[in-house]
Amino acid sequence: MYPRTIDDKHGSRMTFLDDTGDRLEISGNVDPGAGPPMHVHHLQSETITVRSGRIGYVVAGEPERFAGPGDTAHFAAGVPHRFWNAGDTEAVITGSASPPHNMEWFLTQVYASSATHGGRPSTLDGAYLMTRYRSEFEMTEIPLPVRRFVFPLVALIGRVFGRYGHFADAPAPIQSTPSATLPGRSATSARSSAG
Repeated sequence: MYPRTIDDKHGSRMTFLDDTGDRLEISGNVDPGAGPPMHVHHLQSETITVRSGRIGYVVAGEPERFAGPGDTAHFAAGVPHRFWNAGDTEAVITGSASPPHNMEWFLTQVYASSATHGGRPSTLDGAYLMTRYRSEFEMTEIPLPVRRFVFPLVALIGRVFGRYGHFADAPAPIQSTPSATLPGRSATSARSSAG
């Protein structure tokens, strides 16, 4: 099963190296300018180490930073972030996500839909993935009203018209525990807001 490579056909290739149960180990090749949009993993922390090339990265609310060979960037669970190839040649990175949960399946579907639909997932696929797995992943560049109201409606339409047969093997989403702390909140306020 490993290694297994996915390709979005628009500048990003990712190879899943191993799932240890505690950590998903990944390597990636990113073309100049390419990289994921601002996103958040609600349940996983992510670490990226640059092997060659140069990346830029940003955590929401902080200035842009840059990393070269040997440098490592860490993104805590629940913190919006993005990275991109900030150089003129392919960037090669390695990294991990912990715990893995549904990350491998989710990214495989995002890359497959992006490869087929011009660099971004189709509206129907995106609506399904962003609605079903919202407890785990969010694309924060997409406006909140779209994520909360439009995507669920589009996903419902997709289900009604039987457009999700290719997601028949979709794993159950992971739900966060009620005691989990949201970014920027104390455990007490996170519990009271979850109500």
